[in-house]
Amino acid sequence: MADAKSEEAASPLEAFLESARAELAQVRNQTQEISLLVEQSQGEVEKLVQRNAAITAQLHQIQANFDTVPREDIRTAYEAAQDGQQRLFTMRGQVEKLQSDQVNLKRYADFLARTIQLLEGGAKVESADSGGVVPATDLVEQLIQAQEEERRKISRQIHDGPAQALSNFILQTEIALRLFDSDMEKAREELSSLKASASTTFSQVRDYIFDLRPMMLDDLGLVPTIRRYTEAFKDKTGLNLNLVITGSERRLESHLEVLLFRAVQELLGNVREYAQATQVKVTLDMDDSQVRATVEDNGKGFRPEALQPKDGEGRGLLTLRDRVGQAGGSIEFDAEPGRGSRIVVVVPTHT
Repeated sequence: MADAKSEEAASPLEAFLESARAELAQVRNQTQEISLLVEQSQGEVEKLVQRNAAITAQLHQIQANFDTVPREDIRTAYEAAQDGQQRLFTMRGQVEKLQSDQVNLKRYADFLARTIQLLEGGAKVESADSGGVVPATDLVEQLIQAQEEERRKISRQIHDGPAQALSNFILQTEIALRLFDSDMEKAREELSSLKASASTTFSQVRDYIFDLRPMMLDDLGLVPTIRRYTEAFKDKTGLNLNLVITGSERRLESHLEVLLFRAVQELLGNVREYAQATQVKVTLDMDDSQVRATVEDNGKGFRPEALQPKDGEGRGLLTLRDRVGQAGGSIEFDAEPGRGSRIVVVVPTHT
């Protein structure tokens, strides 16, 4: 009788494990397919770069002989240049998206594999900070909520930024085309304005891509990426930010570099959104056995014990705590209302 109840109680877990294994196999197949698409798309980008180089050379010749070249040839050349730039911009965006999807799928596959491994050994995961146990389903739910919140944030940024700018590009292009025959000088002004707008939008898109997954994290490692990110953060926010690197700078395991970068990114994002600070200090201390990432500010502070999973700041910090705990690390909160905050993320390196 007891064995029957045990089997009955275990069946939902076994069903979930079976579903997770099937999902993992599907995700791995999708990752392979995206890898092929990335390779094909990169080939298309190279072809478009060569084509645009030829068109640019043609435009230089036209500009050198602008008064003698037929207006129809000028129009055709500029339309070809615009079409080529749009195609290249779109294809590069597609490559970046595919690469981002590739990274996210790999991360999801790793997460599924770890979840399966944990559940095969029991349905609970140890919590490093609380000293107790957290149901695996609750942890999954928290991670999913955090991912969805990030997707919503990115969606809003793209809608308010590049998407609106692209709509304006179309309008400016139509105006320039109408002016081409009647007022060449005005047409040039419109095209110059269009180029400036495109440069600004391209810079915004590069910032979004860097926030999603900085490629230099894979190429150069944690320290150069943190330096670049904090410089960009300082420029965009105007905050007085001081970065201090101590210890032996070195490459870490890929998942640890990602974890520490995301930790600094999350903490600085909270400073920007909630702290109302004027000064921020980021310290990265790399010793032989662990890395300590510290972010402290002179903002309004908060009560760590009052953090709630439903709040924006609370959800991000609690999810970060869980991720750091899974890596065998810890997160320390030193904060009070009215006197700023100091948050320390400690991750062992096992080197």
